[in-house]
Amino acid sequence: MQIDTSYTSPNFEGRAEGQAPSMILIHYTGMQTGREALERLCDPAAKVSAHYVIEEDGRIFALVSEDKRAWHAGVSCWEGQTDINSLSIGIELVNPGHEWGYRPFPPAQMQSLAALCKDIMARHEIKTVLGHSDVAPDRKQDPGELFDWAWLAAQGIDNIHA
Repeated sequence: MQIDTSYTSPNFEGRAEGQAPSMILIHYTGMQTGREALERLCDPAAKVSAHYVIEEDGRIFALVSEDKRAWHAGVSCWEGQTDINSLSIGIELVNPGHEWGYRPFPPAQMQSLAALCKDIMARHEIKTVLGHSDVAPDRKQDPGELFDWAWLAAQGIDNIHA
């Protein structure tokens, strides 16, 4: 698995004291192109980021170090925890989303996601894999109804939807 580090986001900070990643949070970019998404996630004015972006062709971009708190979850909550950014590693899947022509996630992208999740889970005590809509159901719908949670589980990535 190759990871491209040519993009870096300034939009991060240290994790809350004593916090380590215990979940992976899956998003879609909701932008027309992957390049637009990478540029926005690396723009200091946008004040948004993620640890990783996976293009539709399977290319993986690392934007924020896993030991840092990326700004991807926003106002969110899971099992009583509200600082989801400090507790998670955020992965953005390039997909135009519901606003720009939502479509299925291509096999190459899903295969890269599974490989990346396995790699992350081998290095951290990850207990939960979920979507942005799980932690912010009143404001987010990603990764959406076309995301194949069952396929991901069949690859060995347990998740709350499988």
